[in-house]
Amino acid sequence: MLELCVCIGSSCHIKGSYNVIQTFQQLIEEKMLHDRINFKSSFCQKQCQHPGVAVSVNGVIHQVTAETAGEFFTREVFPKA
Repeated sequence: MLELCVCIGSSCHIKGSYNVIQTFQQLIEEKMLHDRINFKSSFCQKQCQHPGVAVSVNGVIHQVTAETAGEFFTREVFPKA
């Protein structure tokens, strides 16, 4: 099962983590991936110095914005699920 985790710490919250989460939830629902993705959130992933929201896919941390969340999901998450 793929592990997808979005940071909801203070910095990432300000950078739009709620919008990233909403996009991911919608795509998981649309593609019926509930049983293949463990989607969760976490507090600070210690990536505050980077632009964007910290998102880890199976432990590998990426930086995602609300504008790039859909493309990121299609490119990095969906093929691995």
